[in-house]
Amino acid sequence: MKLLVVEDEIKLAEYLRKGLTEEGFVVDVAHNGVDGLHLAMEFDYELIVLDGMLPGIDGLSLLAALRQTKQTPVLMLTARVRVEDRVRGLQSGADDYLVKPFAFSELLARIQVLLRRAQPAREVGNTTVLGLADLEIDLMRRRAVRAGRRLELTAQEFSLLALFLRRQGEVLSRTEIAEQVWDMNFDSATNVIDVAVRRLRNKIDGPFERTLLHTVRGMGYVLELREQ
Repeated sequence: MKLLVVEDEIKLAEYLRKGLTEEGFVVDVAHNGVDGLHLAMEFDYELIVLDGMLPGIDGLSLLAALRQTKQTPVLMLTARVRVEDRVRGLQSGADDYLVKPFAFSELLARIQVLLRRAQPAREVGNTTVLGLADLEIDLMRRRAVRAGRRLELTAQEFSLLALFLRRQGEVLSRTEIAEQVWDMNFDSATNVIDVAVRRLRNKIDGPFERTLLHTVRGMGYVLELREQ
C-alpha cells in the first residue's frame, strides 16, 4: 500500500516514513503544501497523512483542493488542541484527526482503521481479506496463504501481491506497478520490477500445480485464474 506523508518538520517526516515503511507501506514524503498537493493529485495513494500547518499551502487549503477531484482518505496532524480547530478540519473533508505529540502506535491504528473502511474487499469477521482461487491475504494481519500453506513474503512482496489481488484480471504495466509499489524516486530504467515479480511468482505459484500470476508479453503482468 502506498501512502503520502505531507509534513514540514523534517525529523518527524523521516520518523513517519521509517516507521510506516517498516510496517510494509510504500511512503512518499513532501515537506510543503505545494509539493504535497502536486503528489496527491498526480499519484493514487491509499491514504494521506497531512500536517495542518504547512509552508506554501496550508493543510486545510490542500485538503479543499484535493476534495474537488479525489476522495483519498486523509488523516490530519496538528499541534492545535482546540476543539473548534479539529471540527474545522473534519468539516473540511479530513477522515480523522490526530493532535501532536502522538504515539506512533496510535497513528498506525488510525491508519489501519481508515484503510479498512476504504478497502474494496470482502469483510471476513474483523479482518479484511483478498483472495483468488486458493490464494488469500489478510491485509490487516499481513498474512498470505495458499492452499492452507503460509507464504513467507517480504513487505514489498506483500504489497505487490495485494496490488495484483485488488486488480485481478487486469494487465498491469511495469509503470503502473512502479507507481503503486515503489516510491516516487524509483528508477524505471532498472529491471527491479521483473525481478520482484519473478520472486513473488516463485513463492505463490512455484510450489503449486496451478499458475495464477502470468506474464503478458510486451504489456506487463496479470493475476487471474485461467483454464488449464
